[in-house]
Amino acid sequence: MTEVSKLNKKDLIPQTRQWTTPLLTSNPVSASTNSSRVLQVESKMISCCLRLFLFLSLSSFAVGSGRLNANSYTVASRFSEFDHVDNVHPNVNDTEGKRWAILIAGSRGYGNYRHQADVCHAYQILKNGGLEDDNIVVFMYDDIAFSVYNPRPGVIINKPNGDDVYKGVPKDYTGQDVNVNNFLAVILGNKSGLTGGSGKVVESGPNDRIFIYYTDHGSPGLLGMPSGDDLSAKDLIDALKKKHEAKSYKSMVLYVEACESGSMFQGILPNNLSIYAITAANAMENSWGTYCPEDYPSSPPEFDTCLGDLFSISWMEDSDIHDLRNETLEQQYQAVRRRTAVDNLDVSSHVTQYGNVTLEKDVLFSYMGTNPANDNFTPTATAHPMNSPMSSKVVSQRDASLLHFWHKFLRAPEESAEKAEAHKRLLDELSHRKHIDQSINQIIAILFGHQNVSEMLKSVQSAGQPLVHDWNCFKMLVNAFKNYCGSASRYDMKYSGAFANMCNAGVDIKQATATITQACSMHSPSS
Repeated sequence: MTEVSKLNKKDLIPQTRQWTTPLLTSNPVSASTNSSRVLQVESKMISCCLRLFLFLSLSSFAVGSGRLNANSYTVASRFSEFDHVDNVHPNVNDTEGKRWAILIAGSRGYGNYRHQADVCHAYQILKNGGLEDDNIVVFMYDDIAFSVYNPRPGVIINKPNGDDVYKGVPKDYTGQDVNVNNFLAVILGNKSGLTGGSGKVVESGPNDRIFIYYTDHGSPGLLGMPSGDDLSAKDLIDALKKKHEAKSYKSMVLYVEACESGSMFQGILPNNLSIYAITAANAMENSWGTYCPEDYPSSPPEFDTCLGDLFSISWMEDSDIHDLRNETLEQQYQAVRRRTAVDNLDVSSHVTQYGNVTLEKDVLFSYMGTNPANDNFTPTATAHPMNSPMSSKVVSQRDASLLHFWHKFLRAPEESAEKAEAHKRLLDELSHRKHIDQSINQIIAILFGHQNVSEMLKSVQSAGQPLVHDWNCFKMLVNAFKNYCGSASRYDMKYSGAFANMCNAGVDIKQATATITQACSMHSPSS
């Protein structure tokens, strides 16, 4: 086994502020390779991984007034901008209709712990706010709470030393039932369209309000799902339009945590559907995991994984303490935007609004209810989440799985079977990322020539314009790439923008699909 612990971190130079997995240049290691060659390749892989995590450990941010110091930051209080007011907002007294909610974690695997933790936390907020279980639909793979890797079996937490958020969460759609078909059927109230699950759908009427919260991996034009196809922006917007045509809601709010989540709405969500959407990132940037190992505050050392996502914990920790009868969507947006953006640093994202922005004047109570325990909320510098210490080491959604594998390896006893397994999983993930990187380069080179690879890899979405013109082409190519090149970590999703560029350039779909199959097979680690 490569002696990772003896490598000197100071000799590894970080290449970028926003750390991503570099394209490994060595050939895949076959079973017949001699032991010295194996050690050489493994050392290169581990060095790449260490180089990634060195950035996390060395990142320190400039001291700014009310901004950051070398260890953590405290955002200056701005209570005047979103403090609770004495007068009750008009729509608090709007007692017509019901509140409905859909909560969905689109991932699986212990390395994605944070997504199911986010959803469970969101459920607790809604339940404490007075929503009935009949009106809350929960999608989660449910493989985290009792995972062999969970140090607290049957318990899920969403922040260091946090309460158990798993207790009492309904298991409406779990395992393979967490898929695009069921998610859209639930939105539309279409029981006959369901396959498995509890059968619960949003049976809303014209006076009802709907809240949808999604958290997982994303990419240009896509939200991830743990089984089957991913959710395309076109399919989501088509379902929302159909829901609007049925006159089966008064207003709808969507909160979306995912990389490039703005691409799900930019240029394709009309502003006349009475739908207001907030995304963790714009159409071009990552969203970020937080409460991670080596973070401050850090997840407990035995967890080896991130406990939450920055955008998600920002809106939920804000909701945890406020009387939501007196906080508007706009006020929460401003609070979350500030906490997530971290000013102008590279490791940040821009929380963005889409759709009918006039709905931002609605109070959160209209969609989430409010916890009676917060009725006498008084803002203080210590209690307010905007003044919570946040880390300078937030982790890209796509790289959080590497962090998990790395810390499993570090913590495992020397010469143990556990360390050998962690070592193998880390190398397998790095090798598979190399496979994906090489495959996409080969696909573009075959279809458009080597000279156009760099240009096609740039995901460019003009402001206010949809990602792609031919959504059928886009869906066919990304699904083919997922099927032949994908992995549980969903690193493959980062290249969906390249497939959008191919479709916008008029690529032949049949030829492109055949090329994807060929390239992925050619560069497979097992080949």
